[in-house]
Amino acid sequence: MKYLSANDIPGLFGTVEPPQGMDFGGDDPVTGFGKLVSFGINLFIIAAGMFLLIYMLWGAFDWIVSGGDKERIQKAQNKITNALIGMILVFIVIVVFQVLAGNLLKIITPTADGWQLNLPTLR
Repeated sequence: MKYLSANDIPGLFGTVEPPQGMDFGGDDPVTGFGKLVSFGINLFIIAAGMFLLIYMLWGAFDWIVSGGDKERIQKAQNKITNALIGMILVFIVIVVFQVLAGNLLKIITPTADGWQLNLPTLR
């Protein structure tokens, strides 16, 4: 009768590995979670910027095709104004987040890829 040893288990059940190209921290789950959250923040900023740019271009297009109608021009101006306010708000949120989380709390550190989130841990 042959017994299984601890070395035989990975051969029976396989190993769990992260997908290729998505290395969020390697073996350290805290670093991996920090990279995942910072990736989400960067993705949100990019999506917000693209949405606001499209909304501003939509307002500009509406203004061009308004044909001099005062009501349509006013609606187009409101779209452009709202898009500019949104861009300013996104910029302010980024700056406040950087100041609070980066400079005061030391939770994030800027890197070439964006931000690295350093989660507090008990060691």
